[in-house]
Amino acid sequence: MDKMNKKYEKYIDYIVNDIEAPYFINMKDNYGLKDDECVLVLSKIFNQPVRIKGISVYNTNGNEIYYENSNGYWYKNEYDNQGNHIYSEDSNGYWHKYEYDTNGKVIYSETSDGFWFKREYDTNGNNIYYENSNGVIRDNRYE
Repeated sequence: MDKMNKKYEKYIDYIVNDIEAPYFINMKDNYGLKDDECVLVLSKIFNQPVRIKGISVYNTNGNEIYYENSNGYWYKNEYDNQGNHIYSEDSNGYWHKYEYDTNGKVIYSETSDGFWFKREYDTNGNNIYYENSNGVIRDNRYE
């Protein structure tokens, strides 16, 4: 039995290293995996325990980390330890990243199309500075 478990574990590891998104389509069509095996593979892919609900994958905090529709369109989300959404990408090649201050406010955002903005906040949480890649600057730091 132990030899069979090792073979099964190697097979799952092979799939994890081989598979590409769209994961649900590939797990069913290319590997014929059952639902519990899909959870195992996706947990290894996302390096954390996951829960599948319909066509979405959630982390243990209930955040959606992956979505895929029947046409093969997909997107992935990443979150920091505070639960802030820090990154997303999709099957069209679009990505978006975010950075936060210690109060959970977005202080920087950038997209794959080159747009970015940055913000600063005062100790009361008021936005006192804003700048973006289009040249817009609003500076209220010294008023």
